[in-house]
Amino acid sequence: MNLRQKVRACLWFDREAEEAANFYVSLFASSRILDIARYSEAGPGEPGSVLTVVFELAGVQYLALNGGPYFKFTEAISLSVDCADQAEVDELWDKLGAGGQYSRCGWLKDRYGLSWQIVPARLPELIGGPDKAGAKRAMEAMLQMSKLDVAALERAYAGAS
Repeated sequence: MNLRQKVRACLWFDREAEEAANFYVSLFASSRILDIARYSEAGPGEPGSVLTVVFELAGVQYLALNGGPYFKFTEAISLSVDCADQAEVDELWDKLGAGGQYSRCGWLKDRYGLSWQIVPARLPELIGGPDKAGAKRAMEAMLQMSKLDVAALERAYAGAS
C-alpha cells in the first residue's frame, strides 16, 4: 500500500484527529484510514497518544494532526463536496452539520470546526448556464439559501415561482 501522495492537505486538530478522520471516512465511499502515528517518549504529546492520522476521502488523502489548541480552522479553507443529487446533499448536510454550524450558500462547519461546501452537481450548470437571465435568477436564489435546494434553483433558472 502506497501511503505517499505528493500533495495532501494537513488538518490541524487539538486532540480529535483520529475521531474526526473516522467520522469523515464513515461518510464517503472509497474512504479509509491509511496510517496512525503515535507520539513517542520524545513527546511533546503523551506517549502512545495519536500524533497524526493519514486518511483517504473518496480517493484523496488528508493528514490529520493533533497539534494542540494553538490554531483553529477558519472559512479561509473548506472542503467542497460534489453531490450527485438532492438526496446526497440532504444526507451530507445533516450528517456533517450535526453538532456544528450551518451557514449560507451550502456552507457549514462540522462539529470539529472544519468548513464544508455541500454542492449539488447541477449548481454550476444553473448559475453558469447559457440563459444569462436564468443564471442570474439561480445565483440570486442560491444566495438566499442555507442548504442548497436543486428544485428551487431549477425553478429560479426557469423563471418559475
